[in-house]
Amino acid sequence: MRLLVVEDNQDLLKSILRFLQKEGYNADGAIDGDEGLDMAFEKRYDCIILDVMLPGVDGFEFVESLRENQIDTPVLMLTALDAVDDKIKGLASGADDYLTKPFDFRELLARIKSLIRRSNLTKGEEVVFKDLKLNGRSKQVKIKDELVKLSKREFDLLELFLRNPEITFSRDEIVEKVWENEKEIRSNVVDVYVLYLRNKLKPYGYDRYIETVPGLGYRFHRG
Repeated sequence: MRLLVVEDNQDLLKSILRFLQKEGYNADGAIDGDEGLDMAFEKRYDCIILDVMLPGVDGFEFVESLRENQIDTPVLMLTALDAVDDKIKGLASGADDYLTKPFDFRELLARIKSLIRRSNLTKGEEVVFKDLKLNGRSKQVKIKDELVKLSKREFDLLELFLRNPEITFSRDEIVEKVWENEKEIRSNVVDVYVLYLRNKLKPYGYDRYIETVPGLGYRFHRG
């Protein structure tokens, strides 16, 4: 699991990162809203832990920008503000949960796990892009109601792209998310499976939406 923590208190940021890394998470940190937002656009995170009062882009603007760009990563807001109006504003902006400072790190971890678990449950829902429909429960892909036969890895790869449009994934990130805990998977395997997937989608004209980003990896471009 990859987490992003955006917190301008450097001591608190370091403490949270150490705690999460000790718990087995890959955790990145940012000390202001602008830096954090750039990171959220560049990488796909499983959860974002976000302070409200940030220099530059504040927490409310941060979440609104994510949602406006169809990034549905779960967001847990950290705030010293305990007024009901501020909590309502955070949730209304697109945050999924909030935690008032000071907090116990055990509660922080429990809330992160809950948000990730809840997010994973929604992956069974159907994703629609133009005439293409991907169903996470039946593991089927249809284009104009015609079934497209995909292998498990091809399906998982397409699902990753469809659920994260415009996000560029490196080959290593794709291996981490599609092949999960399998060991000794080389990143060049990704190129092979992208080719397989493109060939399956080519008769329908959908191969062109999977773009190669030179020096970086791949992304699903809706344009």
